[in-house]
Amino acid sequence: MSDRIVGKHVYGNLYEIDVSIAENEEKLREIVIEASKLANMTLYEVKSWSFGGKKGGVSVIALVLESHIAVHTWIEYKYATVDVYTCGEKSDPWKAFEYIIKNLKPKYYTANYADRSSFGAIRT
Repeated sequence: MSDRIVGKHVYGNLYEIDVSIAENEEKLREIVIEASKLANMTLYEVKSWSFGGKKGGVSVIALVLESHIAVHTWIEYKYATVDVYTCGEKSDPWKAFEYIIKNLKPKYYTANYADRSSFGAIRT
């Protein structure tokens, strides 16, 4: 079968992040946009919003032709989640994930990878 889906999913939790970046909606948008470029993704649209005032956070969602990047921050907890999912062989979600990590400057973080491809799928 030659039309297999190649899905790569990198996601993680960031702890003790740089609050000055995490609360800055415009800066987070810039970081996500640059991350999509570095990962060889085709940016379609970016949506962002702040919530909860000084104790709230910011969410940024980038729709890319290959799938998405999502970053959610919680200022009060100095915490963020990052989710990068790509389809296709040309994009690299690790590059986007690492760029976001570098810019949010967590003291520590988790990183998870899931192969979301159809290779080896069980036929019924």
